[in-house]
Amino acid sequence: MRRRLAAAAALMLLAACSTPPEPPQAPAGVSSFVYVENLDIITEWDPSKSYSNEIVAFQNVYETLTFWNPVTKKSSPRLATSWRSSPDGRTWTFNLRPGVTFHTGRQLDAVAVKASIERTMQARTGASYIWDAVSSIRVDGPATVTFALKYPVPLDLVASSTYAGYIYDTQAAPDLGKFFAAGRDAGSGPYTVTKWQKGKEDELTLSAYDKYWRGWEGPHYNTVKFRVVPDPDRAWRLLQRGEVNFVPRLNSRLFAEAAAEPGVRTSERPSFQTAMMLFNTASGPMRDVRVRRAVQKAVDYQGLIKDLKGAVAPAGGIVPEGLMGHVPGRMPRQDLAGAAQLLARAGYGPAGRPLRLKLTYGEGDTDWHLLATRLAYALKPLNVTIDAQAMPWNAQWDLGKKRGQDIFVMYWWPDYADGYSWFGNVFHSANPPVFNLTYLRDHTLDALLDTVPELTVTDKAAAQRAYEQATKRVLDLRAAAAMPWVVNYQRAFQGAVQGYDDNPAYPDVVFVYDLRPSG
Repeated sequence: MRRRLAAAAALMLLAACSTPPEPPQAPAGVSSFVYVENLDIITEWDPSKSYSNEIVAFQNVYETLTFWNPVTKKSSPRLATSWRSSPDGRTWTFNLRPGVTFHTGRQLDAVAVKASIERTMQARTGASYIWDAVSSIRVDGPATVTFALKYPVPLDLVASSTYAGYIYDTQAAPDLGKFFAAGRDAGSGPYTVTKWQKGKEDELTLSAYDKYWRGWEGPHYNTVKFRVVPDPDRAWRLLQRGEVNFVPRLNSRLFAEAAAEPGVRTSERPSFQTAMMLFNTASGPMRDVRVRRAVQKAVDYQGLIKDLKGAVAPAGGIVPEGLMGHVPGRMPRQDLAGAAQLLARAGYGPAGRPLRLKLTYGEGDTDWHLLATRLAYALKPLNVTIDAQAMPWNAQWDLGKKRGQDIFVMYWWPDYADGYSWFGNVFHSANPPVFNLTYLRDHTLDALLDTVPELTVTDKAAAQRAYEQATKRVLDLRAAAAMPWVVNYQRAFQGAVQGYDDNPAYPDVVFVYDLRPSG
């Protein structure tokens, strides 16, 4: 827990009350950073509800109180400059940065922070659960806000969340819902939304906010553009021609080409991003746990990792290595004989009824295509047909929420640098389902998971044991999912882009303000 002297807090309060110097204007010219994604960028404009791909844009538009540092593996200052907790971990006080304004022109102060977080808490959707421990928020001055908790949680870590931690101007419009739905923002980050074209390739454009609190001295990109290009080969050609600056993921063949291409740079790093095959436990043939276990055993885990040539690593349990909740030594292996036995007991297989399973995944992802192809190949001799369908993310998600498939394939990453979000959002009971796309309703599991947030602070060993029990229950007892791999980030970007660094707690996010264009 980070602590500061009371005198330092007092100085911060005085600074907040003074008139800040006028920051430099945003950079002139038309220097643009162009980011290519294979799926839709925006699924939800409201920062209180946002819980999907728009993270890559929102982390450049909105800011949080703290920021997770991948080097120290602790929270560092962002909108808050310092914080302290009471000895029992149930009271947290944050001192705010002076001189920050929203894109609306309104001052970002303690009242605005309180209103923003309370509105997110009231939304009761997306990742708003991160604030569940908060019983009240108190304004102790223009630049000081105090949180009273019902039970101890690491609130400095919570406040760095990729979702639901955004601080925004709740006074931006009388009807905030309509304001956000129109593709407008109320953030304090370096960039503000200037153009949105839903369903278009050139989906989103951000422009520099001239009064950004960090200023604009030195070279910066003054616009950020997000393009949707599902075809990875075309995305690579655009990068080669210099029409785009950054491609977050290429298949192994294209990444090898990028590594040898003059004028292109590449980056490789382990991630917290896991591949998940979520099984429909509520309806259809996979309602039978024997069928779910058979599909688990049919996945060629080692073959996929070999074929993806360094782009992925084996998954151990549900939570990836490096976060609390990871269970080492749980590397799954293919067992086709075991799969055949389970299918036979369920009445399927070569001597039984034919079985057809619908699998959906995000279009433009060649890794998912490989998984679907190899699974279909493995199961075909067992009289099982995989009907694989690549879909735009919004369409796939909408179908999943209607229980429209047998196997829902997607990536997951933490809401903040902790293992809880895999369980609290994907495997905890939820009605209607949002990301519990296994539709699992297991009250024993729910009760176990509900103890984890507090144990993470009060008894880390007990929290880890709870994670291990939850992992066994989800993967072994209920067979609700299969975890084929953990992603190794393999990025490609223009050589003129300087200052890029990957932060696994903010998956696929490029913090464009920190980059330095050259050439």
